[in-house]
Amino acid sequence: MSSSTKGPGYPTPLYAMVYGPREEILYVGFNDPNPLNGKSDFLGTIDVDPNSPTYCKMIHKTYTEYPDDQLHHFGWNVCSSCYRDRSCRHPCIRDKLVLPGLESKRVYIMDTGKNSRAPEMYKIIDATEISKFNCSYLHTTHCLPTGEIMISFYGDNEGNFKGNFLLFDTKTFKIKGLWNKNSFKSAYDFWYQPYHDILAVTEFGAPKELKKGFEVCQIPQYGRHLNLYSWSTKKLIKRIDLGDDGIIGLAVRFLHDPKESRAFFLGSLNSHVFRLFKKDNSDWSVQKVISVNPKKVSGWILDYMPGLISDLIISLDDKYMYITNYLHGDVRQYDISNREKPILTVLEDQDLKVQPDPVIIKGKKLNGGPHRMQLSLDGKRLYVSSGLYTPWDRHLYPDNFIYGGFLVKIDCNIEHGGMTLDTDFYVNFNEENNGPLFPHEIRYPGGDCSSDIWLADD
Repeated sequence: MSSSTKGPGYPTPLYAMVYGPREEILYVGFNDPNPLNGKSDFLGTIDVDPNSPTYCKMIHKTYTEYPDDQLHHFGWNVCSSCYRDRSCRHPCIRDKLVLPGLESKRVYIMDTGKNSRAPEMYKIIDATEISKFNCSYLHTTHCLPTGEIMISFYGDNEGNFKGNFLLFDTKTFKIKGLWNKNSFKSAYDFWYQPYHDILAVTEFGAPKELKKGFEVCQIPQYGRHLNLYSWSTKKLIKRIDLGDDGIIGLAVRFLHDPKESRAFFLGSLNSHVFRLFKKDNSDWSVQKVISVNPKKVSGWILDYMPGLISDLIISLDDKYMYITNYLHGDVRQYDISNREKPILTVLEDQDLKVQPDPVIIKGKKLNGGPHRMQLSLDGKRLYVSSGLYTPWDRHLYPDNFIYGGFLVKIDCNIEHGGMTLDTDFYVNFNEENNGPLFPHEIRYPGGDCSSDIWLADD
């Protein structure tokens, strides 16, 4: 959907939900946990068209051809924020994926426009260019309505705490500089909402410590604040201390309606979901709306195992929210029609007497826990991948390094609530694809439920 007067994407979230196409391929970032013989991370194209002869197959791999990248989150050069071409320069076409290497500091630009099923490497931004800004661990990528790409980072060149955002030109991919002249403690995930002049930023930890794996002794050092900035002036409005309930903010999402002032975000480690909202006096406040109880266990690093909520995603009609409990191994659907009191639709939250049976799909056991999600535009299909962060996966799910991760599809009932695991959907990330492999971020060619941010008409 692009013309001389309309940019990429869709005019509204609801338009995308009703008229957007069914996804036929997925772009998935893959980490190779055991890189040998020149193997590298890559962007994989997976066929998810049920009518295709290559359904559930990896049909193409675009390798970075460099070691130790740790592809993590990635996004588009432009998105629905540019739909009306406000300040985006022409031509405004969604045809490049922007993939930062979390540990290498290289940024890969991959062209999906020439052949959507077989992306090509378009440009590599070398680590030396990133190092000029004394930053590392580039994380979340969002396109802006200004003809720029904004990428958060949460470390300096030595791997210490440091947060800010790098801005890239959408057309040339040259670095334009830092979003804020004053850096801050950490900038992990973020979401902007121009109508209410707000940018919400979460915190994680110091990269040099995180890359050692999950260590209990580091928990006191992990971030536990939500940071709110004015989108227009870039000044800090409020830094909200969430205490132990807010340790590790792995995700933040505003509702899709561009005039909505409410968002949800995670206190991941201790398994809480918070609501961010704007009060009548224009002050911003938070409320804890979901808590997942830890499970009593034995033989683990702690006596009680938290869920470790690692991702959340919201349907385009702002009706359902999904979360993943990475350690407990479940995916949950909540009806968020009442923003203050989300309702769990399918899973009874109770302490189990015995460990659940393993999940078997087409004779293959799913190893690891659910992490990253992507929801179809119509809200009916939820794709879930299992790779969190290789050093942490090594500690928490060592079997992944033998058998590889997983990508599953869950069918969602959007009328009455409910989810069903599709036991006919299975992609082999071990024997068939020279694995084991860890899948992480998931994108669709035309945009999705976590890459696109919409702007209000007025």
